[in-house]
Amino acid sequence: MQVTANSVLRCAQRTLDLSRAHVMGILNVTPDSFSDGGRYNTLEAALQRAIEMHSAGASLIDIGGESTRPGAAKVGVQQELDRVAPLVELIARECDVVVSVDTSSPEVMTETARLGAGLINDVRALQREGALAAAAATGLPVCLMHMRGEPQTMQDEPHYADVAAEVAEFLQARVAACVQAGISTDRIILDPGFGFAKNTQHNYELFKRLPELLNLQYPLLVGVSRKSMIGHILNQPVDQRLYGSLALAVMALERGAKILRVHDVEQTMDVLKIFNAVQSSAKE
Repeated sequence: MQVTANSVLRCAQRTLDLSRAHVMGILNVTPDSFSDGGRYNTLEAALQRAIEMHSAGASLIDIGGESTRPGAAKVGVQQELDRVAPLVELIARECDVVVSVDTSSPEVMTETARLGAGLINDVRALQREGALAAAAATGLPVCLMHMRGEPQTMQDEPHYADVAAEVAEFLQARVAACVQAGISTDRIILDPGFGFAKNTQHNYELFKRLPELLNLQYPLLVGVSRKSMIGHILNQPVDQRLYGSLALAVMALERGAKILRVHDVEQTMDVLKIFNAVQSSAKE
């Protein structure tokens, strides 16, 4: 399927200019997320964190109510709604920022769209029953991520003959399913799914070959912030992976990523500003 990469992403009442790269701040309202679980479990703390990230330069805030780290426990729909819905409504009202909802649940997609969400970010690429129809009905853009299996089992000896080709094939198939369901191509973003059903070697090979995914001609979101692919190389715990995260952020931008999903917004914005300065100089 040949399309032109979206230059403007319409996210409900807000728009995102994808002729330049953006930073998406991570806001997990879960007790068990791998990096910040339990830190933002009150509305006050979560809103303050969203304001901080927006002030630091984040164009999007990604709210997650279900941890998808390897081995994470399942969360019921009502529990996810209770965690996410009030915060989506609050941030959409208080911040001039695109609110992204990290969910696979059709009910959460529908309700948060009503409350002001501007993007559906689904690690399961709308494969849950009812998710395609729900996402299409919202009219919101969607981010489709590559993953095999479920978080509880995805790291059980993943195998690929050609990781980049197989990720591209999966994403292309999910794009086709979206189009068939009524989601237009200008509402689609792709995420290679670093750390999801991939070992360290898979992650780095896929990262090296990111430009191949640009052949699909959709904007790419890259999320590697503080992940184990950094920890395994640097032998550092989660809270000591900033420099590794920033190194990969630079390389993701060089490889064409349009959205960087990160924990450390202020530091990543510094990276993005320097990157843009070099790019602007090269065009003069």
